[in-house]
Amino acid sequence: MIETAVTGVRWLLMLTRATAAVLLITSVAINFANIIGRYFFSLSIPWAEEIMLFVMVGCVFTGCCAVAWEGRQIKMDVVVGMLPPKLQELLNVLSELVLIATAAAVTVFAWPVISQLAAFDERSQAANFPLVIPQAMLPIGYTLMAVIVAVRLMTRLGRGSGRADGSH
Repeated sequence: MIETAVTGVRWLLMLTRATAAVLLITSVAINFANIIGRYFFSLSIPWAEEIMLFVMVGCVFTGCCAVAWEGRQIKMDVVVGMLPPKLQELLNVLSELVLIATAAAVTVFAWPVISQLAAFDERSQAANFPLVIPQAMLPIGYTLMAVIVAVRLMTRLGRGSGRADGSH
């Protein structure tokens, strides 16, 4: 069962990494087009900054999945590194559980806002872009991150210690 979940996570990671890459390239392309238009034709794209911001939000919240799988999210673990190995492992597991709980809480609290944005068809000012799309990236990214960390945690507990990707 764990191997099936790990295989699913690997497929999900391929999808989220590709999505993050496409979004990053899109942001760079919009920025490049805006620069060319501004400096060579004295015309800027009025919606460029807004859309680039939304695209970067999508890039961050799809890219966070790879970071979560590798266990490379920001941690304040200087003191933990000085503790005995058993206590380090206990605190690392606790840290993973706190991440999952926090991701679940953010997702639960974000959905009512997302629902209201969709119901009222809220749109951005410059691009007239539906705000539900970039705002939905937050709970989607956090949900995926929680699932990925849960699978990584199950894998770690099933195999002993270390990261799910076999390194460490």
